[in-house]
Amino acid sequence: MKVLVTGGGGFLGRAIVEQLVERGDDVSIIARGDYPELRALGAMTFRGDLADAKACAGAVEGQDAVIHTAAKAGVWGTYDDYVASNVKATENVVEACKLMGVNKLVFTSSPSVTFDGSDAEGSSNDLPYPERFLAYYPETKAQAEALALAANDESLKVTALRPHLIWGPRDPHLIPRVVDAARQGRLKIVGEGKNRVDLTYVDNAAVAHVQALDRLEDSDGPAGKAYFISDDAPVVLWDWINSLLKELDVPPITKHVSPKAAYTAGSMLEFVHRTFGLKSEPRMTRFVAQQLATSHWYDMGPAKRDFGYSPVMQPDEGFKRLVEWLSTRA
Repeated sequence: MKVLVTGGGGFLGRAIVEQLVERGDDVSIIARGDYPELRALGAMTFRGDLADAKACAGAVEGQDAVIHTAAKAGVWGTYDDYVASNVKATENVVEACKLMGVNKLVFTSSPSVTFDGSDAEGSSNDLPYPERFLAYYPETKAQAEALALAANDESLKVTALRPHLIWGPRDPHLIPRVVDAARQGRLKIVGEGKNRVDLTYVDNAAVAHVQALDRLEDSDGPAGKAYFISDDAPVVLWDWINSLLKELDVPPITKHVSPKAAYTAGSMLEFVHRTFGLKSEPRMTRFVAQQLATSHWYDMGPAKRDFGYSPVMQPDEGFKRLVEWLSTRA
């Protein structure tokens, strides 16, 4: 089929493009940047901003399905920027799908849309949105997820996937930042360090999108629902990080800070950055402090049942590949 992947040049988007091309789909992407390596794979590339309704409609026209991964991630920035990239862009994608007769839409969401600062252990898909958010990213992703799922009907089948902490080679954000912070001695264990979290190898996150796409029109498929996605193998966060650092010959993280102290530091740093208009991301925020101190892992049963989710990469092999890739960056 003809599939448009928004944000196809990103970490997750590129993995989805590669899997779709490999199985013979006709793939296009729309992104702000230029990605000649994807054209070399055979993908058609559109350059544009999804917040521009005309550019969005032009890319969606002629497609059979859309996988919408494009978003503004991170924990710092202006509310308007997050709204434009996450809410307005999703609104435009949904409207373009309706206008152009596209009948399948997979929306990439985030588990953070349900994060209320407490532990989530073996939680299923029915977790509610929290009453308040501590960062613009989860707040606007929740808004975008809600409007995408509200668009699900007979003419447009929509599902939302929430991959948790995507990792693996080519990661431009999460793991390299953790390793760099550890090398510089800026990382501390928040709390006792026994919290368990889900991780999602990038190829597993990608295959979940492809599998969900293929089952969207089934009567018992994923349409109209949101699903947590992971490797289905929760890890003790700080033990996993220290295992990775050991492989990279980086000293382990041993110093601790209390969750309360980390939260207070995050609150103060946010205040300073906003007061003085600092563009850089604070070294700690309230949202990050709570994320680092709590457990968050989820039940993969619904994804397995409704669209046959089956990870293609086992954690041990993924870990080995990550170490090899990170070693080339040192």
